[in-house]
Amino acid sequence: MSTAQVEISTILMDKVADWLTQSALAGNDLETLIKGFCERLAAAGLPLKRVHLSFSMLHPLYDALGFTWLRGQGMEMEGFRNEGGVQSDRFLTSPYYHLLTNKLDHLRRRLNASVPSEFPVFDELRLMGVTDYMAFVHPFSGNTSQGMLGSWSTDSAAGFSDSMISALLRIQNHLAIATKMAVLTKLADNMMTTYLGGDAGRRVLDGQIKRGEGDTIRAALVMGDMRGSSRLAETSGREIYIDTLNQFFDAVAAPFNRKGGQIMSFIGDGFIAVYPCERHRSQSEIACQAALAAAHKASARMMDLNLRRKEQGLGDIKFGIGLHVGNVMFGNVGLTDRLTFSVFGSAVNEVQRLQTLTKKYPHSVLASKDFAGYCGANSWLTLGMEELAGIKQKLTVLSPDLSGALALDEDAAPIHDRISDAEQVMLLHRDAARLSAGDRRKLQ
Repeated sequence: MSTAQVEISTILMDKVADWLTQSALAGNDLETLIKGFCERLAAAGLPLKRVHLSFSMLHPLYDALGFTWLRGQGMEMEGFRNEGGVQSDRFLTSPYYHLLTNKLDHLRRRLNASVPSEFPVFDELRLMGVTDYMAFVHPFSGNTSQGMLGSWSTDSAAGFSDSMISALLRIQNHLAIATKMAVLTKLADNMMTTYLGGDAGRRVLDGQIKRGEGDTIRAALVMGDMRGSSRLAETSGREIYIDTLNQFFDAVAAPFNRKGGQIMSFIGDGFIAVYPCERHRSQSEIACQAALAAAHKASARMMDLNLRRKEQGLGDIKFGIGLHVGNVMFGNVGLTDRLTFSVFGSAVNEVQRLQTLTKKYPHSVLASKDFAGYCGANSWLTLGMEELAGIKQKLTVLSPDLSGALALDEDAAPIHDRISDAEQVMLLHRDAARLSAGDRRKLQ
């Protein structure tokens, strides 16, 4: 590119800032906002070759979202897992690490081929034709680890001029405000989905927050419970108990939270899930057959888990599952200022009683006759008629043939992603406020 300094139009940069504001108010997601922002910066005349932005996120599975935009090549997005790990040499020798450990807001370096690279990433950027680089840290507030890290790179032969740096610093503040709004919207969605489930979370975000609000729906119902948890809690420590409980939920509950199923709530060492359906036979068949398939998968996953526990010298985890279908109330109950969003009604009571009967019968999965009737030609063993507490009519109790439990597939085991350098940045950013001065010296 030309060595002449590029003149930056204040008018066009103001237009970019206005677009950021409108985009944030419109509720655009981070990906849409950042891609549109980078393309508009380029259209305004800024000779940017590469833009990288990462945002720390409050999420049970992911610590950060990262975005990398390359001129003429579009943008890539990556979610970074919050699993622990040894920090890589690449991360420890990165500009971001230098910024965070030295509590710097900005770092600028000209990339001159005749000068050895201060950071290994500069060698890669030189191959892309980058001549000048600026990295930054931008917290969203003074008392939180939530914030934005990023870098600007140009391939202009003259590098960044003072007017470019001024424009970037000014627009960076507008970007921080707009992305903070998008991040907070994403946080709200993450929290609603994590604690209430997908459908219930959307209902709450859409304004169904008053006591008594909700609907009557038809659904296939699932109630699951871990056996022997009270004894385990009394004979083992808190860490062992919680770890065992989470293993149970990962193996047994997880299959009921996908392919149309929604776990509504965890109740101590158990859970309740629903497969909503329309009030006609074909939809009821789809819901019940999906729930039955998940029960098969849960059984297979637990067999696999118990084999692994046996190899570790640990005891089996036993469980019970009840399957039913019926109409339930789906909505808010509780106090006026403290609510829960779940399902209620006689069908819920019935599936809970069915699950309890797995303590009586030598079968881990029991179902009602109504549920079994929607499952086609599956093999069922009729166990008898049961008078359930609080239920007027007796229920015919059946158990499915689990001898052909579905083989484990990709969903059976958690996927452990390699921790990337960008994730290492966000992990350090999150923990930086907790590090003592002595700890920081050890990291440098």
